[in-house]
Amino acid sequence: MEENLGKNIPKKVAIVTGSSRGIGSEIVKTLSKNGYIVVLNYNKSNNLAEEIENNFANVYSLQADVSKYDEVKQLIDYAYNKFGHIDLLINNAGIDLVKTINDTTIEDFDNILKTNLYSAFYTCKEVSNYMINQKSGHIINISSIWGITGASCEMAYSVSKAGLDAMTKSLAKELGPSNIRVNSIAPGIINTEMNSFLSDSEMEELCKEIPVARVGTTSEVASCVLFLENNPYITGQILQVNGGWNI
Repeated sequence: MEENLGKNIPKKVAIVTGSSRGIGSEIVKTLSKNGYIVVLNYNKSNNLAEEIENNFANVYSLQADVSKYDEVKQLIDYAYNKFGHIDLLINNAGIDLVKTINDTTIEDFDNILKTNLYSAFYTCKEVSNYMINQKSGHIINISSIWGITGASCEMAYSVSKAGLDAMTKSLAKELGPSNIRVNSIAPGIINTEMNSFLSDSEMEELCKEIPVARVGTTSEVASCVLFLENNPYITGQILQVNGGWNI
């Protein structure tokens, strides 16, 4: 383990889970460009993680399966022991599942909840220990429009994201007295690999339902992280980024 750099590191330190691709990687890049030290967590995409680490300043990649508590603890301890403080945690790790309830197995449901929801519980539990002691910190959960409205044939995913939003509100109340804020960002349809299963015609039909008539971009989600970071009176909120889809 490298020595504690402590006060020699004036920059804010952020941890972003599941951040080697998609929205997560864009958040890492945005934070790096804005002067943050970023711990990029990944599970299997080592090459993508290394590419970001090599091309963006103050990015440190670390492999950890955040559905496993022991590996989460190692991730959080690594960041604190290396830099001496943790200022921002972004729970971005997540997987989707498109199945009817009758086709959803017990194993499917467990896997979705462990990856999308339990992982956030693990990270919040571990990082809050450090943030409470330092009397500062910010946690942002990357949720989904489906956590608010629910989605047909994506019940398990919707449940996991609704759970994230409930966790956000509960922890905002619990941790607020320690000067720790907790917020959610709930994207709609964003142009990422997760939505690549949609055909062009299906995407066109979806866009007809969205007031701004297009899908969102990863940079539009990432910019919300800075917005929330720069507004210290915002906590316990679910910031929807969906082009007005569920007005």
